[in-house]
Formats: sequence, structure tokens, C-alpha cells
Amino acid sequence: MELAVEIVQATPYHIEFLTPLFDQYRQFYRQGSDPEGGREFLLDRMKRRESIVYLALQDGRAVGFVQLYPCFSSTSMKRLWILNDLFVSPTARRSGIGKALIARARELAIETSAKGLQLSTEIHNTNAQALYEQVGFRRDTDFYRYYMDL
Repeated sequence: MELAVEIVQATPYHIEFLTPLFDQYRQFYRQGSDPEGGREFLLDRMKRRESIVYLALQDGRAVGFVQLYPCFSSTSMKRLWILNDLFVSPTARRSGIGKALIARARELAIETSAKGLQLSTEIHNTNAQALYEQVGFRRDTDFYRYYMDL
């Protein structure tokens, strides 16, 4: 029997639910565990209204999250949302939670009259790539992505 999932917009009230998931997400990307640093980072984003985080709750447990950052397209003169972080706890994967979180992110984009959602993922993260393509994301073939380390 599959448990129902509730997607809520995270607030500082939810920080204790969100912090362990955020720490696991960072460790997935080979960063050291830093729950307190993650907690402060998330609280700062919320207080400054620099991101929107949706939290997936199942049977009272936090099982996933998506974090979105606002951005703008000068060419289309519209808002974009960067789907920067998506994480589902390993025990809850393949149960539709990732899809539900992406669906909520899509709703936000529609609600804010955005041009769309944009994301990037590691080349070797084929599970995520399959999910993204399944829900309608297309791999960019027109632009290269560059990064400058500081």
C-alpha cells in the first residue's frame, strides 16, 4: 500500500524536518556533513525570500524536497525558476515523490507566469535524467553551460 504524500511550502517551522534531508542531499554530491551549516543556509534563504522550498511529507515524515531559485530571462523578459535541488530519501524513492515535487515546482512556475523551469544534473546521474525526461524536461542542445570557480 502506497502512502499519500503531502507537498507543503517549507517555512522556518519546517527547518528541523528539512535539515537532515538537505544534509543527505549535500552528501550525495560529495560534500561533508554539516547539518548546522545547512540549517543556517536554508533559514537564510527563507528569511531573505531568495528561494522557495517544497517539502514532501508522508505519514508525518519528511521524505523529500525541492528548492527553487528565481531568475530572469532578458530575451523573453520573463521569470525563470531554477530547480536547483531535488532530493528524495533513499527509502522513499520510486514512489512518485520526485514527480510530485516536480509537479509542484511546475505549478509555481505557472502561478508566477514564468517562462519555465531550468535545471542541471551530473552527467552520471542517469536516474535523475530519466525522471526529468519522463516529466517533460528536454536536454538543451542549443547552449553550452560554463562555470567559473572563484
